[in-house]
Amino acid sequence: MKKIIFILPLLLIVNIWRTYGQQKEVFDLGRMLTENKLVAGPANEVSVLKDGDKQGVSCKGIVWLKGVNFKEGQIDIDLRGKNVFLKSFLGIAFHGIDTTTCDILYFRPFNFRHADTLRRKWSVAYMSLPDNNYAKLRKEHPLVYENAVTPVPQPDEWFHATLVLKNRKLSVFVNHSSTPSLEVTLINDRTDGLFGIYADGLAEDFANLTINTKP
Repeated sequence: MKKIIFILPLLLIVNIWRTYGQQKEVFDLGRMLTENKLVAGPANEVSVLKDGDKQGVSCKGIVWLKGVNFKEGQIDIDLRGKNVFLKSFLGIAFHGIDTTTCDILYFRPFNFRHADTLRRKWSVAYMSLPDNNYAKLRKEHPLVYENAVTPVPQPDEWFHATLVLKNRKLSVFVNHSSTPSLEVTLINDRTDGLFGIYADGLAEDFANLTINTKP
C-alpha cells in the first residue's frame, strides 16, 4: 500500500510536468483578422477564408501575428497554393525584425509534380533575408536549403505542414509524414522575433495554425 501511495504522487508530478512543460496555442486566423490582430503592410491583401473545416485567411505578402514572439517549437498549419508556374509561393515567416529582415520557410506548389525532376527538388525552401535569399543559397549551396516534398501533394489542394525548430535546426514534414522533406540549420544569429504567414506572387490560403512551444 505504501508503494501505491508513493507512485500516485509521482505520476501526478509527471503529468503536471507534461502539461506545463509545453504550451500549445491555437490561432484562429480569420477571427484574428476581424479583431485587428494581424499586421499587414499597405500593399498586402488579406481576407477571411471559410472552406469546410479550413477556417483561416487568404493573403498576399507577409502578415504578422500581433503580439506573437516565436523562439522555437513546433508549428502546424494547413496551406493551399496554386498550380501557376512561378506565381505561387507560400509558407511562414519567423524570427522577424520586419518584412525585409526575417527567416522564411516556404513551398512552391507548381514544382510539386513538375515534369522536370530537378524542379521537384525546388518544392520546399528556406531563406534568410536580407543576406541569403533563395538565389544566393541555390548558387552557393545547391540543394542544401531546398528539396522535394514527400509525400507529394496535388499542387492546388490543401496540404498540412509541420515545422519543428529546435537548437537552430529546422525540420519540415508534409502531410504528417515521419520523413522530413527538408532539414536545415538556421544561418543567422537571431533567436526569436516576429512570426507570420507568407505568400508571394498570388494570394494563398492558410488555416488551422497551432504553435507548440516550451517556456
